[in-house]
Amino acid sequence: MKIAHMALAALLAAAAPHLEADDGGGGTRLKYRYAPGEKYRIVTEISEDVFINGTRSHSSDILNKISVDTAEVKNGSGRLDCFFRMSERIQGRYEAFFLKEDYHSVFWRDERGAFTIDQGYFMPVVRNVPLFPTGAVRPGDAWSAAAEEVHDLRRGYGVERPLHFPVRVQYSYLRNEVREGVNTAVLMIEYNTFHRVPAAAPSSRPMPDKITGTSVQTWYWDIAAGTMHSYEEEFDFIFFLNNGSNVEYRGTARGSLIRSQPLDRDSVADELNNKLKEEKLDDVTVKKDRNGVSIVLENVQFPPNSPELTDAEKSKLARIASILRKFPGRDFLVTGHTARIGDEETSRKLSVRRAQAVGDFLVGTGGIGKTRVMTRGMGSGEPVGDNATEEGRRRNRRVEIMILEN
Repeated sequence: MKIAHMALAALLAAAAPHLEADDGGGGTRLKYRYAPGEKYRIVTEISEDVFINGTRSHSSDILNKISVDTAEVKNGSGRLDCFFRMSERIQGRYEAFFLKEDYHSVFWRDERGAFTIDQGYFMPVVRNVPLFPTGAVRPGDAWSAAAEEVHDLRRGYGVERPLHFPVRVQYSYLRNEVREGVNTAVLMIEYNTFHRVPAAAPSSRPMPDKITGTSVQTWYWDIAAGTMHSYEEEFDFIFFLNNGSNVEYRGTARGSLIRSQPLDRDSVADELNNKLKEEKLDDVTVKKDRNGVSIVLENVQFPPNSPELTDAEKSKLARIASILRKFPGRDFLVTGHTARIGDEETSRKLSVRRAQAVGDFLVGTGGIGKTRVMTRGMGSGEPVGDNATEEGRRRNRRVEIMILEN
């Protein structure tokens, strides 16, 4: 299991905060304000080391991208409709990030920062952080408040429901600082936790028995805009298992809130079609859907049952990468599809490896930033042609590179 970034909720909280001057003399009141229809993205990058029984197992980079839509505003509270894309890459093995999990959450948050959320949602990981005082604050002030962590233990431990446990958070308003030309208020947020996990039903898998850890976050708050400028974090969490083993997740994180223009699908599709005609690329088409605009590469050539790109495909991808670089503010999702070869699990694994090969090429050779490319494999489960015919199988052996909406 990989620890999801401890400050996801913290950045969600920075959606549309507003700073008000206190009438009483120099302090600042922090509270949230929400604008109906407001959309933005949150991007967090994590570098994590995993230790099993004190011995380093591996290191990985984790990339979290969260799309937030302020769906409704009522009495100063906002209802946020959020999609979380969580991806990972093992250091030293891959260039692009592999999409591991998609989550959807809808919740209310009030002016101070308190959540109202169904307990069945796995995201955000940290809730009720920050929880602001009702009055003004100034550099040197400190306060504390209750919060909650929520963990998804399905993949690693087979626990189907979210695991909730309380934390007590300490807040410090450190100073004001100019950061990258922006006047920011610097806040420190830190907490330690020790939690005994309630006994679960008997299982053949080792199960978490106790969780202990610490998180130290520094926020840089844009005072004029009333939004989060950026953040940094150090964390160290240990899961003690009921078989006597333990797993430690130790690392650093950083993130930012990004506001991007809506994707004009018609305009982007027209531009892509014109570029593809100029490049005279065969077996390449463009399609639109609610998530973005895709370049579809049909009949992608790999050696039999192999994820290795042929020289011809590398040449084609280099030309496509030059087109993608025309969209510097957008992220890309590379999806691999296969014709049916044997059982579906074999097809899925091959599609994963082939999508990773395309993503790695776009990053390593194509000059696309590593945090902008995610990959996934869908196996043969979404055919566009008849697998009983060669023409259908040719169409099904495809890779789709989507320019994402948000």
